[in-house]
Amino acid sequence: MTEGPNDHPDEPDASASTVPPPLTVAASVAAVQGFVLLVLAVLELANVSSDRLGFGLSTAVFFAVYGAVLIGAALALWRRHGWARGPVLITQLIVLGLAWNLREHVLVALGLAAVAVVVVAGVVHRDTIAALEDRPDDEDA
Repeated sequence: MTEGPNDHPDEPDASASTVPPPLTVAASVAAVQGFVLLVLAVLELANVSSDRLGFGLSTAVFFAVYGAVLIGAALALWRRHGWARGPVLITQLIVLGLAWNLREHVLVALGLAAVAVVVVAGVVHRDTIAALEDRPDDEDA
């Protein structure tokens, strides 16, 4: 005899806990952006010289903290925590502004803009919004 999804009330329904593909893509790309910021922090630390010690250290710390926060927000978004949408979207607006400022370097600007648009599209997709609104354990969070 086969069991249906409602035969075990203690187990969550698989469809209720499934992360939609647009949300998975957005969270994954945001996590990659966070890792890129961590790499930039390491590279900045590697290039700190005594004449720009304060600037180099503060830049490296900023990149490291921002990267860690973005990775955390991407993970929380993938786990369907609605609060994580804000930091991810703000980051994409910053990336779009950066792309505009680098418009003289067309390939870099297009790459940055494309990545930001993919994440924004994934975060505002109706399946993502529904998944964030229908999170079964919201009352516990």
